[in-house]
Order: sequence, then structure tokens, then C-alpha cells
Amino acid sequence: MSVKYKLDLAALALAAALGGCAFGQGGASGQGGAVSRPEAVASAELQFTRPASGDTVAVFDTSAGVFRAVLFPEEAPQACANFIGLAQAGYYNGLTVSRVEAGFVVQAGRDASGAATTIWNGNGYPPEYTDRLHHYSGALCAAMSERGEGASVFYVMQTAPGMEQELLDQMAAQGWRQEVIDAYAAAGGAPYLDYTDTVFGQVYEGMAAVDAIGAVGVDENQAPVEPVTIHSVTIETYP
Repeated sequence: MSVKYKLDLAALALAAALGGCAFGQGGASGQGGAVSRPEAVASAELQFTRPASGDTVAVFDTSAGVFRAVLFPEEAPQACANFIGLAQAGYYNGLTVSRVEAGFVVQAGRDASGAATTIWNGNGYPPEYTDRLHHYSGALCAAMSERGEGASVFYVMQTAPGMEQELLDQMAAQGWRQEVIDAYAAAGGAPYLDYTDTVFGQVYEGMAAVDAIGAVGVDENQAPVEPVTIHSVTIETYP
């Protein structure tokens, strides 16, 4: 995907008032409202294939419920290594969700002082892009700092299924793979974030918990009025 195409899509996306996902800096809200999700998205894209035996998964136990995401270390090795290392060290346990934009994203990963970190003594890592991973609804993503580096801050796409036909048509005109267009049409998401942030996982179970977080009340900074706590993030191997 060329830079020009990204700019074209970003311009079109302004009509929906959506912007990039920097560390808690992101702009406007999504559509909001209740989300009605299909049981599964019929797609052969990597993110919508059921985890296989031996795959690495992350289990998020939150005050709003439990959700599970499969990780993609081959496609996003640094993002996965950092997230897995921090989770295994207990970094995420007890943190609260820092940003909620209903119908767009839920975000966490800052410590009590508002700082982010990495397993590399706080040094960030560059974004990892691949056409195999996209910002579909349910995508687990690493937010980028103002320097364009990843750290402990992550977000989950909480967009509703479906997408405006105008955006799908423009994606087709710009040469996006039809499989990607079809997956966005079914699952929803934010294609204008592709090739900006790193997608490193996909929620495959428990999106109702993510939607519950997306429905909480927020203040003027998009922070939940009532804390949403991450009790724990555990790393497991899929049976």
C-alpha cells in the first residue's frame, strides 16, 4: 500500500472523524452505540482462522470480563516479544484501561504514572507492517509513540461489523486485495490505520467483554469515569 493510497484513505476517513492511535493521544470518537456481532467472520484471512494447537494466546482477565487473543509472532516478532515479556513479568496486572472511544478502540498499557515501557529497558521498537495483518475489528495492536515507536501501550479495535461502501469502493480502486476488502466489509475496522501501527494479535473469544469496555462512560480525555481494571494478562499455548 503506497503512501498516496494511505493519505487518500485517511482523507476519506475524516468524514467518520477517526484518526491515528498514538499513545492515548488519538483524536475523535467512533460511532458508539450497541454492537451486534456475527458468531464468526467467514474469511480465510489469517486473523479469522481459529487458533491452531500450539499457537500463543493472551488471556485478558478484566473487570468487564475475559477476552482471548491469538498472537502472531512470525508476522510481528518485536511487538509479540515485548508484549509477551511484559505480560509474563506481570506488568499489565492491575493496570487500568486508559482510553475508550466507543465504536473505535479501547486502550491500555500505561503504568500508574502514565508512562510506557518495554522489555528493552524502555527502548521502543519500530512498527512492523505486513499485508497478512490488518486493523479489523478485534485486532490487538501496538500503539506508536510520537517518535513512531512501540512500547507497552496496546489497543483493541472495537468497531462495529460492516463498513461504508464508499470506503470499500476506494480500497478496490486503489488495488487492495479483494480478500482484505471482503474481510473489512464483514468484520468492520479501520483500514486507514493499516501501515501506521502494528497489528500483532486478534481477539477470537470474548469480544463481548471488549464491547462492554467500549460502552463505559468516559471523561473529556476519553478515560473511563469508573476504572476498568486489567486483573491479569496471561500467556498460554492453545490446546
